Amino acid sequence: MGNARGIRSSRSRIATTAKAAAMALAVVFAATIVTGTAAHAQTFSLIHSFDGPDGGNPKAGLTIDRGGKIYGSTWSGFFGFGWGSVFQLRPYQEGFIFDIVQLYDGQPIDRPVIGPNGTLYGTNQNMIVTYKAGYVWNLRPPLSVCQTVRCMWNSTVLYGWDTIGSTGGTPLGATLVFDQAGNIYGTTSAGGTGNGVVYELTTAGVQTPIYTFAGTPDGAMPYSGLIFDTTGNLYGVTEAGGASGKGAIYELSPNGQGGWSEQVIYSFTGGNDGSTPFGGLVFDSAGNLYGTTVSGGTGGGGTAFELSPNGNNWNLSTLYSFAGSANCGPRAELSFDTAGNLYGTTFCDGSLSDGSVFELTNSGGSWSYTSLHDFANGTDGRFPISNVAFDASGKMYGTTSIGGMFGQGNVWRITTQ
Repeated sequence: MGNARGIRSSRSRIATTAKAAAMALAVVFAATIVTGTAAHAQTFSLIHSFDGPDGGNPKAGLTIDRGGKIYGSTWSGFFGFGWGSVFQLRPYQEGFIFDIVQLYDGQPIDRPVIGPNGTLYGTNQNMIVTYKAGYVWNLRPPLSVCQTVRCMWNSTVLYGWDTIGSTGGTPLGATLVFDQAGNIYGTTSAGGTGNGVVYELTTAGVQTPIYTFAGTPDGAMPYSGLIFDTTGNLYGVTEAGGASGKGAIYELSPNGQGGWSEQVIYSFTGGNDGSTPFGGLVFDSAGNLYGTTVSGGTGGGGTAFELSPNGNNWNLSTLYSFAGSANCGPRAELSFDTAGNLYGTTFCDGSLSDGSVFELTNSGGSWSYTSLHDFANGTDGRFPISNVAFDASGKMYGTTSIGGMFGQGNVWRITTQ
Protein backbone atom coordinates (compact mmCIF):
# COMPACT_ATOMS: atom_id res chain seq x y z
CA MET A 1 0.00 0.00 0.00
CA GLY A 2 3.01 2.30 -0.30
CA ASN A 3 4.89 4.02 2.49
CA ALA A 4 2.92 4.82 5.62
CA ARG A 5 1.76 8.42 5.82
CA GLY A 6 2.14 8.32 9.59
CA ILE A 7 5.67 6.97 9.37
CA ARG A 8 6.78 9.55 6.83
CA SER A 9 5.41 12.41 8.87
CA SER A 10 6.91 10.98 12.04
CA ARG A 11 10.44 11.01 10.65
CA SER A 12 10.62 14.78 10.48
CA ARG A 13 9.24 15.10 14.00
CA ILE A 14 11.70 12.66 15.54
CA ALA A 15 14.87 13.46 13.60
CA THR A 16 16.48 15.28 16.52
CA THR A 17 15.16 12.77 19.02
CA ALA A 18 16.47 9.80 17.06
CA LYS A 19 20.03 11.14 16.96
CA ALA A 20 20.05 11.34 20.72
CA ALA A 21 18.21 8.11 21.25
CA ALA A 22 19.85 4.73 21.81
CA MET A 23 23.24 3.90 23.26
CA ALA A 24 25.64 3.07 20.44
CA LEU A 25 27.31 0.19 22.21
CA ALA A 26 25.54 -2.04 24.68
CA VAL A 27 27.66 -3.14 27.61
CA VAL A 28 27.18 -6.64 28.98
CA PHE A 29 26.61 -6.73 32.74
CA ALA A 30 27.10 -10.34 33.84
CA ALA A 31 25.98 -12.07 37.02
CA THR A 32 26.51 -15.81 37.33
CA ILE A 33 23.89 -18.03 38.89
CA VAL A 34 24.22 -21.74 39.59
CA THR A 35 21.40 -24.26 39.56
CA GLY A 36 22.00 -27.94 40.24
CA THR A 37 25.50 -29.25 39.70
CA ALA A 38 28.42 -27.31 38.30
CA ALA A 39 27.81 -29.03 34.95
CA HIS A 40 24.54 -27.09 34.71
CA ALA A 41 25.75 -23.60 35.68
CA GLN A 42 24.09 -20.70 33.90
CA THR A 43 25.53 -17.26 33.29
CA PHE A 44 22.84 -14.57 33.18
CA SER A 45 23.87 -11.36 31.39
CA LEU A 46 22.18 -8.10 30.55
CA ILE A 47 22.69 -7.27 26.89
CA HIS A 48 20.77 -3.99 26.88
CA SER A 49 18.74 -2.00 29.42
CA PHE A 50 16.17 0.38 27.98
CA ASP A 51 16.03 3.88 29.45
CA GLY A 52 13.07 5.49 27.66
CA PRO A 53 14.90 7.68 25.11
CA ASP A 54 16.03 4.45 23.40
CA GLY A 55 12.68 2.72 23.83
CA GLY A 56 10.91 0.97 26.63
CA ASN A 57 8.70 -1.93 27.67
CA PRO A 58 9.46 -4.69 25.15
CA LYS A 59 6.24 -6.72 25.28
CA ALA A 60 7.48 -9.48 22.99
CA GLY A 61 10.51 -11.67 22.52
CA LEU A 62 13.29 -11.74 19.96
CA THR A 63 14.23 -13.05 16.51
CA ILE A 64 17.83 -13.97 15.62
CA ASP A 65 19.07 -14.15 12.02
CA ARG A 66 21.75 -16.49 10.65
CA GLY A 67 24.44 -13.89 11.21
CA GLY A 68 23.65 -13.62 14.91
CA LYS A 69 21.91 -10.23 14.72
CA ILE A 70 19.03 -9.89 17.16
CA TYR A 71 15.76 -8.08 16.39
CA GLY A 72 13.02 -7.01 18.75
CA SER A 73 10.41 -4.34 19.40
CA THR A 74 9.56 -1.90 22.17
CA TRP A 75 6.06 -0.83 23.06
CA SER A 76 6.84 2.70 24.22
CA GLY A 77 9.57 5.17 25.12
CA PHE A 78 11.10 8.12 23.28
CA PHE A 79 10.80 11.07 25.66
CA GLY A 80 7.18 10.50 26.55
CA PHE A 81 5.83 10.35 23.00
CA GLY A 82 4.60 6.81 23.59
CA TRP A 83 5.94 5.60 20.26
CA GLY A 84 7.18 2.08 19.74
CA SER A 85 10.25 0.92 17.88
CA VAL A 86 12.04 -1.94 16.19
CA PHE A 87 15.64 -2.42 17.28
CA GLN A 88 18.68 -4.41 16.25
CA LEU A 89 21.57 -5.77 18.32
CA ARG A 90 24.69 -6.60 16.30
CA PRO A 91 27.43 -8.78 17.79
CA TYR A 92 30.61 -6.77 18.35
CA GLN A 93 33.63 -8.24 20.16
CA GLU A 94 32.29 -9.38 23.55
CA GLY A 95 29.13 -7.27 23.39
CA PHE A 96 26.54 -5.90 21.02
CA ILE A 97 25.94 -2.66 19.14
CA PHE A 98 22.39 -1.45 19.76
CA ASP A 99 20.54 0.50 17.09
CA ILE A 100 16.97 1.59 16.47
CA VAL A 101 15.99 0.70 12.92
CA GLN A 102 12.53 2.32 12.94
CA LEU A 103 10.22 4.38 15.17
CA TYR A 104 6.44 4.06 14.98
CA ASP A 105 3.67 6.28 16.32
CA GLY A 106 1.94 3.09 17.41
CA GLN A 107 2.81 0.14 19.60
CA PRO A 108 4.27 -3.17 18.36
CA ILE A 109 3.38 -6.03 20.71
CA ASP A 110 4.79 -8.90 18.64
CA ARG A 111 8.39 -9.62 17.71
CA PRO A 112 9.62 -8.90 14.19
CA VAL A 113 9.97 -11.96 11.98
CA ILE A 114 12.20 -12.52 8.97
CA GLY A 115 10.22 -13.04 5.78
CA PRO A 116 11.10 -15.18 2.75
CA ASN A 117 12.89 -12.21 1.18
CA GLY A 118 15.12 -11.70 4.23
CA THR A 119 13.45 -8.48 5.43
CA LEU A 120 11.52 -7.84 8.64
CA TYR A 121 7.75 -8.03 9.09
CA GLY A 122 5.51 -7.30 12.03
CA THR A 123 2.34 -5.63 13.29
CA ASN A 124 1.38 -2.65 15.42
CA GLN A 125 -1.80 -2.54 17.43
CA ASN A 126 -2.50 1.02 16.28
CA MET A 127 -1.14 4.12 14.61
CA ILE A 128 -2.11 7.35 16.28
CA VAL A 129 -2.44 9.29 13.00
CA THR A 130 -3.75 6.90 10.37
CA TYR A 131 -4.39 3.25 11.22
CA LYS A 132 -6.24 3.46 14.50
CA ALA A 133 -6.94 -0.28 14.65
CA GLY A 134 -3.48 -1.55 13.68
CA TYR A 135 -1.41 -2.38 10.64
CA VAL A 136 1.07 -4.83 9.10
CA TRP A 137 4.50 -3.46 8.18
CA ASN A 138 7.66 -4.44 6.31
CA LEU A 139 11.13 -3.10 7.13
CA ARG A 140 14.04 -3.06 4.67
CA PRO A 141 17.60 -1.83 5.25
CA PRO A 142 18.57 1.35 3.37
CA LEU A 143 19.92 0.76 -0.13
CA SER A 144 22.92 3.04 0.48
CA VAL A 145 25.41 3.04 3.34
CA CYS A 146 24.24 5.20 6.23
CA GLN A 147 26.12 8.48 6.60
CA THR A 148 24.66 9.42 9.99
CA VAL A 149 24.70 7.97 13.50
CA ARG A 150 21.00 7.19 13.37
CA CYS A 151 19.81 5.68 10.11
CA MET A 152 16.24 4.44 9.89
CA TRP A 153 15.28 1.47 7.74
CA ASN A 154 12.64 1.88 5.06
CA SER A 155 9.16 1.05 6.34
CA THR A 156 6.12 0.19 4.25
CA VAL A 157 2.61 -0.40 5.54
CA LEU A 158 1.29 -3.49 3.76
CA TYR A 159 -2.21 -3.25 5.22
CA GLY A 160 -3.90 -1.10 7.84
CA TRP A 161 -7.19 -1.24 9.73
CA ASP A 162 -8.74 2.23 10.02
CA THR A 163 -11.45 0.90 12.32
CA ILE A 164 -12.29 -2.39 13.96
CA GLY A 165 -14.67 -4.07 11.55
CA SER A 166 -15.44 -7.19 9.58
CA THR A 167 -11.84 -7.57 8.35
CA GLY A 168 -10.46 -7.51 11.90
CA GLY A 169 -8.54 -5.03 13.98
CA THR A 170 -6.03 -4.76 16.85
CA PRO A 171 -3.39 -7.43 16.26
CA LEU A 172 -2.08 -8.17 19.77
CA GLY A 173 1.07 -10.28 19.88
CA ALA A 174 0.16 -11.99 16.62
CA THR A 175 3.53 -13.08 15.23
CA LEU A 176 3.21 -13.43 11.46
CA VAL A 177 3.78 -16.58 9.40
CA PHE A 178 4.27 -17.12 5.65
CA ASP A 179 3.16 -19.78 3.21
CA GLN A 180 5.39 -21.10 0.41
CA ALA A 181 4.15 -18.41 -1.98
CA GLY A 182 5.10 -15.62 0.43
CA ASN A 183 1.57 -14.75 1.55
CA ILE A 184 1.22 -13.58 5.16
CA TYR A 185 -1.12 -15.05 7.77
CA GLY A 186 -1.98 -13.51 11.11
CA THR A 187 -4.70 -12.89 13.66
CA THR A 188 -6.47 -9.93 15.20
CA SER A 189 -7.93 -10.05 18.68
CA ALA A 190 -10.92 -7.92 17.68
CA GLY A 191 -13.13 -7.41 14.67
CA GLY A 192 -15.22 -9.85 12.71
CA THR A 193 -18.24 -10.48 14.89
CA GLY A 194 -16.35 -9.07 17.87
CA ASN A 195 -14.24 -12.12 18.68
CA GLY A 196 -11.33 -11.69 16.26
CA VAL A 197 -10.32 -13.07 12.89
CA VAL A 198 -7.62 -15.04 11.08
CA TYR A 199 -6.55 -13.25 7.92
CA GLU A 200 -4.45 -13.77 4.80
CA LEU A 201 -2.48 -10.92 3.26
CA THR A 202 -1.29 -11.66 -0.26
CA THR A 203 1.97 -10.46 -1.77
CA ALA A 204 -0.15 -7.98 -3.75
CA GLY A 205 -1.43 -6.42 -0.52
CA VAL A 206 -4.95 -7.90 -0.60
CA GLN A 207 -6.23 -8.74 2.87
CA THR A 208 -8.94 -11.37 3.34
CA PRO A 209 -10.37 -12.75 6.60
CA ILE A 210 -10.20 -16.52 6.21
CA TYR A 211 -12.00 -17.24 9.47
CA THR A 212 -14.16 -15.19 11.84
CA PHE A 213 -14.49 -16.44 15.42
CA ALA A 214 -17.91 -16.72 17.00
CA GLY A 215 -16.78 -17.23 20.62
CA THR A 216 -18.62 -20.45 21.48
CA PRO A 217 -17.64 -23.10 20.75
CA ASP A 218 -14.92 -22.13 18.27
CA GLY A 219 -12.94 -19.65 20.37
CA ALA A 220 -12.50 -15.92 20.83
CA MET A 221 -9.73 -13.30 20.99
CA PRO A 222 -6.62 -14.89 19.47
CA TYR A 223 -3.67 -13.07 21.08
CA SER A 224 -0.95 -15.03 19.31
CA GLY A 225 0.01 -16.01 15.79
CA LEU A 226 -0.28 -19.16 13.71
CA ILE A 227 1.85 -22.13 12.72
CA PHE A 228 1.76 -24.31 9.58
CA ASP A 229 2.05 -28.08 9.54
CA THR A 230 3.79 -29.92 6.71
CA THR A 231 0.59 -30.27 4.67
CA GLY A 232 -0.47 -26.61 4.77
CA ASN A 233 -2.91 -26.60 7.68
CA LEU A 234 -2.81 -23.72 10.16
CA TYR A 235 -2.96 -24.01 13.96
CA GLY A 236 -3.45 -21.42 16.67
CA VAL A 237 -4.98 -20.68 20.06
CA THR A 238 -7.65 -18.33 21.35
CA GLU A 239 -7.39 -16.72 24.75
CA ALA A 240 -11.12 -17.12 25.42
CA GLY A 241 -14.10 -18.94 24.02
CA GLY A 242 -14.23 -22.62 23.28
CA ALA A 243 -16.72 -25.05 24.77
CA SER A 244 -16.01 -23.93 28.35
CA GLY A 245 -15.04 -20.32 27.72
CA LYS A 246 -11.46 -20.98 28.89
CA GLY A 247 -9.76 -20.85 25.50
CA ALA A 248 -9.30 -23.22 22.59
CA ILE A 249 -6.82 -24.68 20.13
CA TYR A 250 -8.00 -24.66 16.52
CA GLU A 251 -7.01 -26.02 13.12
CA LEU A 252 -7.72 -24.31 9.81
CA SER A 253 -7.60 -26.51 6.72
CA PRO A 254 -7.97 -25.55 3.03
CA ASN A 255 -11.40 -26.81 1.94
CA GLY A 256 -10.54 -27.24 -1.74
CA GLN A 257 -12.94 -24.46 -2.76
CA GLY A 258 -10.63 -21.52 -2.16
CA GLY A 259 -11.62 -21.20 1.50
CA TRP A 260 -10.75 -22.64 4.88
CA SER A 261 -12.56 -24.85 7.36
CA GLU A 262 -12.08 -24.48 11.13
CA GLN A 263 -12.04 -27.27 13.67
CA VAL A 264 -11.54 -26.93 17.41
CA ILE A 265 -9.10 -29.67 18.35
CA TYR A 266 -9.12 -28.86 22.07
CA SER A 267 -11.15 -26.69 24.45
CA PHE A 268 -9.63 -25.91 27.83
CA THR A 269 -11.74 -26.59 30.92
CA GLY A 270 -9.90 -24.41 33.43
CA GLY A 271 -8.99 -27.45 35.52
CA ASN A 272 -5.76 -29.44 35.51
CA ASP A 273 -5.40 -28.78 31.79
CA GLY A 274 -5.10 -25.03 32.32
CA SER A 275 -6.92 -21.93 31.20
CA THR A 276 -6.34 -18.92 28.95
CA PRO A 277 -3.64 -19.75 26.39
CA PHE A 278 -1.83 -16.56 25.34
CA GLY A 279 1.32 -17.89 23.65
CA GLY A 280 1.47 -19.59 20.28
CA LEU A 281 2.20 -23.22 19.40
CA VAL A 282 5.27 -25.15 18.26
CA PHE A 283 5.60 -28.55 16.55
CA ASP A 284 8.10 -31.28 17.32
CA SER A 285 9.51 -33.53 14.60
CA ALA A 286 6.79 -36.15 15.23
CA GLY A 287 3.92 -33.71 14.61
CA ASN A 288 2.95 -33.09 18.24
CA LEU A 289 1.94 -29.58 19.27
CA TYR A 290 3.24 -27.81 22.37
CA GLY A 291 1.95 -24.70 24.10
CA THR A 292 1.16 -23.01 27.40
CA THR A 293 -1.62 -21.45 29.44
CA VAL A 294 -1.28 -18.50 31.82
CA SER A 295 -3.74 -19.83 34.42
CA GLY A 296 -5.13 -23.07 35.77
CA GLY A 297 -3.39 -26.38 36.23
CA THR A 298 -2.82 -28.09 39.58
CA GLY A 299 -0.58 -25.23 40.72
CA GLY A 300 -2.95 -22.47 39.59
CA GLY A 301 -0.25 -20.56 37.68
CA GLY A 302 -0.69 -22.04 34.22
CA THR A 303 0.55 -25.09 32.36
CA ALA A 304 2.82 -26.36 29.63
CA PHE A 305 1.06 -28.96 27.49
CA GLU A 306 1.50 -31.39 24.61
CA LEU A 307 -1.24 -32.11 22.09
CA SER A 308 -0.79 -35.37 20.17
CA PRO A 309 -2.76 -36.50 17.11
CA ASN A 310 -4.76 -39.71 17.57
CA GLY A 311 -6.56 -40.53 14.36
CA ASN A 312 -9.09 -37.76 13.84
CA ASN A 313 -8.71 -36.58 17.43
CA TRP A 314 -6.05 -34.92 19.54
CA ASN A 315 -5.06 -35.88 23.08
CA LEU A 316 -3.78 -33.27 25.53
CA SER A 317 -1.17 -34.08 28.18
CA THR A 318 -0.08 -31.59 30.82
CA LEU A 319 3.72 -31.57 30.97
CA TYR A 320 4.02 -29.19 33.90
CA SER A 321 1.81 -27.05 36.13
CA PHE A 322 3.28 -23.79 37.38
CA ALA A 323 2.72 -22.74 40.98
CA GLY A 324 1.54 -19.20 41.48
CA SER A 325 -1.30 -16.83 40.84
CA ALA A 326 -3.66 -16.83 37.90
CA ASN A 327 -2.34 -15.06 34.79
CA CYS A 328 1.27 -15.54 35.93
CA GLY A 329 2.15 -18.35 33.55
CA PRO A 330 3.91 -18.22 30.16
CA ARG A 331 2.68 -15.60 27.68
CA ALA A 332 4.84 -16.54 24.68
CA GLU A 333 5.49 -19.66 22.65
CA LEU A 334 7.89 -22.37 23.81
CA SER A 335 11.21 -23.10 22.09
CA PHE A 336 13.00 -26.39 21.45
CA ASP A 337 16.75 -26.87 21.70
CA THR A 338 18.60 -29.38 19.51
CA ALA A 339 18.22 -32.08 22.19
CA GLY A 340 14.42 -31.78 22.30
CA ASN A 341 14.15 -29.87 25.58
CA LEU A 342 11.63 -27.04 25.91
CA TYR A 343 12.30 -23.48 27.11
CA GLY A 344 10.13 -20.53 27.96
CA THR A 345 9.41 -17.70 30.36
CA THR A 346 6.70 -17.08 32.92
CA PHE A 347 5.20 -13.64 33.42
CA CYS A 348 5.02 -13.47 37.24
CA ASP A 349 5.89 -16.96 38.44
CA GLY A 350 9.26 -17.76 40.01
CA SER A 351 10.51 -17.63 43.58
CA LEU A 352 10.01 -13.84 43.80
CA SER A 353 6.85 -13.60 41.65
CA ASP A 354 8.66 -11.45 39.10
CA GLY A 355 8.83 -14.07 36.34
CA SER A 356 11.30 -16.76 35.37
CA VAL A 357 13.16 -18.49 32.56
CA PHE A 358 12.64 -22.25 32.65
CA GLU A 359 13.67 -25.50 30.98
CA LEU A 360 11.53 -28.62 30.63
CA THR A 361 13.69 -31.71 30.09
CA ASN A 362 12.25 -34.85 28.53
CA SER A 363 13.52 -38.15 29.89
CA GLY A 364 11.67 -41.24 28.75
CA GLY A 365 8.42 -39.35 28.25
CA SER A 366 8.58 -37.66 31.66
CA TRP A 367 9.27 -33.94 31.83
CA SER A 368 11.22 -32.29 34.64
CA TYR A 369 11.29 -28.55 35.41
CA THR A 370 14.40 -26.43 36.02
CA SER A 371 14.40 -22.72 36.70
CA LEU A 372 17.29 -21.13 34.80
CA HIS A 373 16.66 -17.69 36.26
CA ASP A 374 14.13 -16.19 38.67
CA PHE A 375 13.80 -12.47 38.07
CA ALA A 376 14.23 -10.32 41.17
CA ASN A 377 13.04 -6.89 40.01
CA GLY A 378 16.59 -5.58 40.27
CA THR A 379 18.87 -4.80 37.37
CA ASP A 380 17.72 -8.09 35.85
CA GLY A 381 14.17 -6.76 35.31
CA ARG A 382 10.81 -8.43 35.77
CA PHE A 383 7.65 -9.64 33.99
CA PRO A 384 8.96 -11.24 30.77
CA ILE A 385 6.48 -11.61 27.89
CA SER A 386 9.11 -13.31 25.80
CA ASN A 387 10.03 -16.39 23.88
CA VAL A 388 13.49 -17.91 24.39
CA ALA A 389 15.52 -17.43 21.20
CA PHE A 390 18.69 -19.44 20.53
CA ASP A 391 21.75 -18.29 18.61
CA ALA A 392 23.96 -20.67 16.62
CA SER A 393 26.08 -21.49 19.67
CA GLY A 394 23.09 -22.37 21.86
CA LYS A 395 22.98 -19.18 23.94
CA MET A 396 19.49 -18.12 25.00
CA TYR A 397 18.07 -14.61 24.64
CA GLY A 398 14.89 -12.85 25.72
CA THR A 399 13.39 -9.69 27.17
CA THR A 400 11.73 -8.35 30.30
CA SER A 401 8.84 -5.93 29.86
CA ILE A 402 9.74 -3.64 32.77
CA GLY A 403 12.40 -3.20 35.44
CA GLY A 404 16.11 -3.30 34.83
CA MET A 405 18.68 -0.58 35.31
CA PHE A 406 16.33 2.21 34.16
CA GLY A 407 12.93 0.63 34.80
CA GLN A 408 12.05 0.22 31.10
CA GLY A 409 12.92 -3.45 30.55
CA ASN A 410 15.92 -5.44 29.34
CA VAL A 411 17.35 -7.73 26.73
CA TRP A 412 19.07 -10.65 28.49
CA ARG A 413 21.21 -13.67 27.66
CA ILE A 414 21.70 -17.00 29.43
CA THR A 415 24.72 -19.17 28.68
CA THR A 416 24.63 -22.76 29.89
CA GLN A 417 28.05 -24.19 30.76
